[in-house]
Amino acid sequence: MTLPVLWTAADVATATGGDVIGAFGTDWAATGISIDTRSLAPGDLFIALTDQRDGHDFVAQALSKGAAGAMVSRIPDGVGPDAPLIVVPDVLAGLTALGAAGRARAQAKIIAVTGSVGKTSTKEMLRDMLSGQGRAHVAEGSFNNHWGVPITLARMPADCDFAVVEIGMNHPGEIAPLARLARPHVALITTIAAAHLEAFADLDGIAVEKASVFDGLTPDGVAIYPLGLETTPVLARAAAAHSPLAFGREGAQGDTQIAQLIALHQSEAGAVLEASVGGLALNVRLPGAGAHFALNALGCLAVAQALSLDLAICAQDLGHWTPPAGRGKRERILIDPVERYSFTLIDDAYNANPTSTGAALDLLAQLKPGTDPSGRTGRRIAVLGDMLELGDTATALHAGLADHTAMAALHTVHCIGPMMRHLYDRLPEDRRGHHVTAADELGEIAHKLVRPGDIVLVKGSKGTRAARVVDALRNLGQADVSE
Repeated sequence: MTLPVLWTAADVATATGGDVIGAFGTDWAATGISIDTRSLAPGDLFIALTDQRDGHDFVAQALSKGAAGAMVSRIPDGVGPDAPLIVVPDVLAGLTALGAAGRARAQAKIIAVTGSVGKTSTKEMLRDMLSGQGRAHVAEGSFNNHWGVPITLARMPADCDFAVVEIGMNHPGEIAPLARLARPHVALITTIAAAHLEAFADLDGIAVEKASVFDGLTPDGVAIYPLGLETTPVLARAAAAHSPLAFGREGAQGDTQIAQLIALHQSEAGAVLEASVGGLALNVRLPGAGAHFALNALGCLAVAQALSLDLAICAQDLGHWTPPAGRGKRERILIDPVERYSFTLIDDAYNANPTSTGAALDLLAQLKPGTDPSGRTGRRIAVLGDMLELGDTATALHAGLADHTAMAALHTVHCIGPMMRHLYDRLPEDRRGHHVTAADELGEIAHKLVRPGDIVLVKGSKGTRAARVVDALRNLGQADVSE
């Protein structure tokens, strides 16, 4: 199958102000954008960014794998004079200019998503929801920073109907420039929570930064924000000038339109929420998901309302979404495929902060364990890794997990990392499992951590490598594909 042209060489040169060199001149075109030769597809334009490694060192490899051309700031070693290159003064600036050009030519409705928790899950929910309404272009992975947002925009087909851009931050002042680059028609803040506190004085500071996503809205754009938070007033003030739309469990405040969660039902099969959006009663089923995903889904319905989409179809299409690996995916691992003895694994090891960890513990406490071969009831087990980037509050926030109401329903808690030692020391002795400094130490004894009937949650910031415990647990058996 021949892929459609995304960018001609002439278009890239016009967008970036770069010089096209090589034997082909401008007689070539790219069907995609890549910054990594490991995932590069033939026909991609390779962008030689410099981050942990210099992308110029991989240009020759990219061209050998079929790249249509490469954007560079100098002629790389090992690249011949005939190579199709676009030379710009600065590659990141060139990529940003290409992203701006992609946005300028787009016919799509652009949705920006930010928040302390749930950005990527909400983005993927929007993918499933919007794909039923037209052609949707959605940011891949966690492409949400100063190079990820331009890549998402540069990859956007000119004729798509919707585009979802995820915008993240680590420090003050990062979101507004990316929002202005994306110029969304709708901007959604999922929630505000204790994350990246190293760079902010308090939650209000985080809320102000997140709310700066509204600065990039088109003149008729809609600002969507969550109710029921300590920082909701900060968000509401920032949204006031942008056709605000709120969502949450609380009732309407003033003249603000509300997407409201009426009821929530959690079961072994997933979560079902009853909602009222634009005066329409809706039910949304989220297979395999915990209750903490309900407000993300409600935020997606608020986006549908802002875009004047068919809410009933959108609610139905949200039911196609399931949590991805690392973000709350629930799977049954067969230890004995013949006798079908198994345990349940909840893989939530991609990221962690106090809010998302509390929500994951709530889910674990609500689920009912199975039984082992002797009929003994299984256990609820949590494997918790350090929550990173919490600044001076880190010690108290880790120790405070011991007071979370869900802890009473757990049998054993294993802890990974120096900060989780503060939780471990506060746990009752009969609930303490292992405390280790590195995830690999638990991975090596994974076979001793579980037995048939157990439910095991693995949660931690990505830097703790808690995913290695997930891999070790998964390797104890095989996924039950019959479910």
